[in-house]
Amino acid sequence: MWFIYRLSSPILSSTIHQLMNLPHFFEKILNDLYQSVYVSLGGSLDDETLNWTERGMAVASISIKILILLVIIGFFYWLLVYLLKHCRRPLHLSQRHVWIARAVLRYTWFVVSLLAVMTQIGTQAETIKATAKAATWAGFYYVLWAASGQMVARVLRYYELNASIEQLLKNLILVLIIVFALASVLAQFGFDIVSLVAGLGIVGLAVGFAAQSTLANFIAGITILIEQSFQVGDWIRLGDKEGRVVKISLRATQILDRDNIIIIIPNSTMSSSEVINLTSKKMIRFDVKARIGLYDDVAHAKEIIIKTLSKDEVILKHPAPMATVSEVGEYAIYFIVRFWVAPLSVARIPIIKENINERIKRALDEAGFETPYPYQEILFNRSDDKEKRLAMIHQALDKNINDKEEDVEIAIKSSNN
Repeated sequence: MWFIYRLSSPILSSTIHQLMNLPHFFEKILNDLYQSVYVSLGGSLDDETLNWTERGMAVASISIKILILLVIIGFFYWLLVYLLKHCRRPLHLSQRHVWIARAVLRYTWFVVSLLAVMTQIGTQAETIKATAKAATWAGFYYVLWAASGQMVARVLRYYELNASIEQLLKNLILVLIIVFALASVLAQFGFDIVSLVAGLGIVGLAVGFAAQSTLANFIAGITILIEQSFQVGDWIRLGDKEGRVVKISLRATQILDRDNIIIIIPNSTMSSSEVINLTSKKMIRFDVKARIGLYDDVAHAKEIIIKTLSKDEVILKHPAPMATVSEVGEYAIYFIVRFWVAPLSVARIPIIKENINERIKRALDEAGFETPYPYQEILFNRSDDKEKRLAMIHQALDKNINDKEEDVEIAIKSSNN
């Protein structure tokens, strides 16, 4: 116990000494803060005593001057806005022109107010001059950005470009304006723009190596928007995916499938894969299949099929639908039925095909055509007894049931041979 007491005694004494010095520590902090505030108000530490009354009067005088200047500047800003509002109709100004003019006035009011405050708080003349030049450049680029939207719209109309690239052009213009605006503003305060650009180039190179896939998607997105191989609203097919294009961004393309599910595909995949645009033309052709028996009337069946298709409002009348024999099989005659639809109907093609198949089946049934099934003819002599004939029939049935999972119709014909 004595050893523990001798060991902890110096530590305890040091802790008590530090606690006793805490008031002096906080007193020193308050004194430093006191002097810092005095110096910030224009005083000097060389003064024998800190004259707070004189400093307070100086601050009050400066504040009153700043307030008067801000009121005067605000009055002129309000007057100009008032005149702009009442001169809109006589000058035939559009809403966009008024918006740009008010934005310029608001920005000018802010810059003039800032310069007025800087002159009253003792800012150096060189700093005020540099701030005025930087504000002028910033205002110029702000007006340029505000007018860029109208410029992009005119370019699209003049060159008959698709609206899909409008956002791309706006983003590129915005990036260029920001870069040049920062360079112009920083140059007024003495920054070395060449060194800054070189540093940004090195950083950009490092980021480029780290984000190669993102850059690949970005470049592919620009290529897609410029080539316009497909646009927003087109129905496209990419492998086993199919849907309507709802958005083309710089990174990915979004398509909406028939199940109302958004599929996001990277632009690099879109540009390197085979994309089928189903709505690039004014109409598109589809086909379904039908069949009749070997001994049915082909011409009559074609007439019924064409008549059935002509009653469907979705199917275009020109070019007219057609039905042609594609194959004469072992037990049926196969038709391939071709028809044309408008691009707006492509999304409903599965339902359209189902309805057409049902109508063709119903029309053929009503006309007396029977749906053909696989069948087999068994020929045997009249002299064969009944038991032998039944054995041959059962053998044929067993063979066909084992070979094919479908109904088998057996037509038994007698022969005089």
